[in-house]
Amino acid sequence: MKIPFISATELDKITENFPTPFHLYDEKGIREKARALNKAFSWNKGFKEYFAVKATPTPAILKILQEENCGVDCATGVELLMSHKMGFTDIMFSSNNTPASEYAYAKEIGATINLDAYEMIDFVKETVGLPETVSLRYNPGGVFTLGTDIMDNPEESKFGMTHAQLIQGFKDLKAAGVKTFGIHSFLASNTVTNDYYPVLAKQLFELAVEIKHEVGINLDFINLSGGIGVNYRPEEMPNDIAVIGDGVRRVYEEVLVPEDLGEVKIFTELGRFMLAPHGLLVTKAVHRKKTYRDYVGVDASAVNLLRPAMYGSYHHITNITNPNGKLETVDVVGSLCENNDKFAKQRELPEVRVGDTLVIHDTGAHGFSMGYQYNARLRSAEILYQEDGTARLIRRAETPEDYFATLYGFDFEK
Repeated sequence: MKIPFISATELDKITENFPTPFHLYDEKGIREKARALNKAFSWNKGFKEYFAVKATPTPAILKILQEENCGVDCATGVELLMSHKMGFTDIMFSSNNTPASEYAYAKEIGATINLDAYEMIDFVKETVGLPETVSLRYNPGGVFTLGTDIMDNPEESKFGMTHAQLIQGFKDLKAAGVKTFGIHSFLASNTVTNDYYPVLAKQLFELAVEIKHEVGINLDFINLSGGIGVNYRPEEMPNDIAVIGDGVRRVYEEVLVPEDLGEVKIFTELGRFMLAPHGLLVTKAVHRKKTYRDYVGVDASAVNLLRPAMYGSYHHITNITNPNGKLETVDVVGSLCENNDKFAKQRELPEVRVGDTLVIHDTGAHGFSMGYQYNARLRSAEILYQEDGTARLIRRAETPEDYFATLYGFDFEK
């Protein structure tokens, strides 16, 4: 079973003051996770976590991570703007199909630009000028496996450049006067295994050695990106970041150190791993319906958590009001005019009564951030459950006026 990070009693106090649905984040858990990550990679003196802003683009959350010595990874100009306004100085800009204006802004604020395509080298050179530091994103193609398990299919991914493009890219950058170089790669998403990062790291470390001999440059950093996942299903074992960090250390010492590359910095971009387990979507049961199945209707919808509707993803659900109720099999659904607006299908849960509070687990990353406004349903509030046991609103719920704001004056008046 998954145990919520907050008790029913404490959650009742919060729902008395803040109407559901809302996303609730655990400050204590977030800080502990950041400290555990930094400790796991403390053997590398240049280590830095660049938290993926897309996972949880909420300033109060970013501020916590900033206080825990994390940088940020941005994918768009607005994410860059938010991060710069917050005073971040360690910023990675990993984007694709990027307009020149966003590269110009990234260069202006000193973000490290990570180029997704070989063609972008000339594009940046001609439109905004190459900065002194450039990273290239690598896609090895083929199928990525761990043992006999297929983890993902990089060849089908739109991201990154081929091996030949990468080598030529570094030659071009060197000839153009770039001084500092890095590589970045992402081969599999949400891996629930301690082996993924060390296997990825060994591939990139061996590539760094090849680049040294083929191009004549020493990489300044290697960005292992994301991919370390979370145990969305209760039967899955969570990843152990201490074991992962030690596994990367071993291959670092095996591959890089003998080649006089022992100063290479290690970067990570662990949005999901850092935040997903430390967020809950809190919702209340508002209706029951019985046809060919039993349905529990809740006041949240795919607007608040898109992953189950978009990907068929599993998120565990706890009936925090009636945890010991008689088990029943139900679909837990929202109110959108879409049949995929379901948080659970044929899920066994303790009896859910109208008015019961349900918590949907592991929504701290790619939960609120993937929200949208279909059916004119409005995005919910975000609340921080602070270390002192109090709750603080960190993003208010949207109002109809927010929805109408971009329409006034266009055949629609106040």
